[in-house]
Amino acid sequence: MVKGFLQRGLTLQEELKEGNIYIVDYDLLEGVAANKTPDSQYYLTAPICLLYNNRCNHIVPIAIQLSQHPGEMSPIFLPNDDQHDWMLAKMWVKSSDFNVHQLVTHLLKTHLVSEVFEIAMYRHLAAVHPVYKLLIPHVRFTIAINEGARKNLISENGVFSQISSVSGDGIGEVIKRAMKTLTYKSLCFPETIKDRKMENAPKYHYREDGMRIWEAINCFVSDVVKIYYTSDETVQKDVEIQGFVKEVSCFGMNDSASDNFPKSLKTRVELAEYLTAVIFTASAHHSAVNFGQFDWYGWIPNSPSTMRKPPPKQKGQVDMQYIMDSLPNRGCSSETLGTVWGLTRLQDDELFLGMYPDMYFTEQPVKEAIKTFRKKLEEVANSIKLRNEGLTMDYCYLSPDKIPNSVAI
Repeated sequence: MVKGFLQRGLTLQEELKEGNIYIVDYDLLEGVAANKTPDSQYYLTAPICLLYNNRCNHIVPIAIQLSQHPGEMSPIFLPNDDQHDWMLAKMWVKSSDFNVHQLVTHLLKTHLVSEVFEIAMYRHLAAVHPVYKLLIPHVRFTIAINEGARKNLISENGVFSQISSVSGDGIGEVIKRAMKTLTYKSLCFPETIKDRKMENAPKYHYREDGMRIWEAINCFVSDVVKIYYTSDETVQKDVEIQGFVKEVSCFGMNDSASDNFPKSLKTRVELAEYLTAVIFTASAHHSAVNFGQFDWYGWIPNSPSTMRKPPPKQKGQVDMQYIMDSLPNRGCSSETLGTVWGLTRLQDDELFLGMYPDMYFTEQPVKEAIKTFRKKLEEVANSIKLRNEGLTMDYCYLSPDKIPNSVAI
C-alpha cells in the first residue's frame, strides 16, 4: 500500500531496518467518551499514523488509520487518495494529538508531576536543607497555577471541557491510562529519547537542545550535591531526602506496589539524576510543550481541538463542505485561540533558568557553581541562536533565555 511513497527503492521492511519508519499511536483515546456541549456533539477517535523519513530528511505521513481496528469500516488513508480524504485524515490525527498533548504531555507530565515534587518537598525538606534551596526556584507559582487549571480549565464547566473532544469523565480516564505508562525514567530526558527510538530522527531540535539543557542542569546539580554530600553514605543517611523520595513514589505517584519511581536513593549520582529530572521537568520540559502552543494551534485546521462530524468510514465521501462542517465552529475556535494565547504568555517578572535572585545559597562554592551553570546556559543559547539563523522556522522553545524556572502558566 505504501510502496509508491518510499523514495529509496527499498521495501517497507528494509526501510524499517534502516530506521526510516515511525509510528504515532493514539491508543490512549480508544473507547474514551466523546464530549457533548449544549449546542454540539463532538467526536473522538484513536488513530494510528505511519510516518516516513524521506530522502530530504523530512518526516511525512504515508498512511493513516482512524481507529485501532482495521476493516471495511476503517480504511487506511494514503497520500494518493482523494485530496479531501487525505486532508481530513491528517486533521483527525492532529485533533487527537491536540487532546493527548493537552491532557498527558502538558497537564500530567509537567504541571501535575511538578506539583507532586513540590508538595513532597514542603512536607519533608526543611527550608535550610540544601536540596530545598536548590528546588525552591523551580516550584514557584506551580500550586497556584494548577489550582487555577483545575477550576477554570478541566472542571465540569471549564474551558477545556467546552472546546475539547474529550468529555469531563474522559479527562480523568485519559490521565488514569497515561499514569500507567508514567515512570521515573520517562522523566529522565536521555532515557525517554532512547525509549522512543528517537536518537537518530533528523532535524529533531527538541532532542538536540533538550540534551544540552539536561547535561547543563545535571553538571550543575552534581556540583551542588558534591559540595554537601561527601560520600554515598551521607545520601543514604539523609532522612529528609529519603522521606522526600518515598513520598513522591508512594503517595504522589501512588506507586507503592511497583517500582516505577524509586523509593530511596543510594548514591550521589542517583540523587543528582533525580534532582535533574525534577528541575528539567519544571523548566525545560514545560517550556518545550507549552510555549509553542499558539504557534501550532493558532491555525485551527492544523490542530483542531475537536471535530463535529464522525470520522469517515469509507473513502470518496468527503468534500470541502464536509471538512468545514467537521472543524470547530467559530465560538469554539475563538475560545481555543484565546486559551492557547494566554497559556503562552510569560509573567511580567519571569525568572528564567539559571536565575537565582533570592540567593538562598550563601556558600561561596555554590555561588561559583551557579556562575558556571549560567555560563553553560549562555553558550547553549548562543549556539541555538546561531542554528536558528539557518532555519526557515526558528526553534527557540528550549533556548535557556526563554525557559522559565518553573511551571507558572
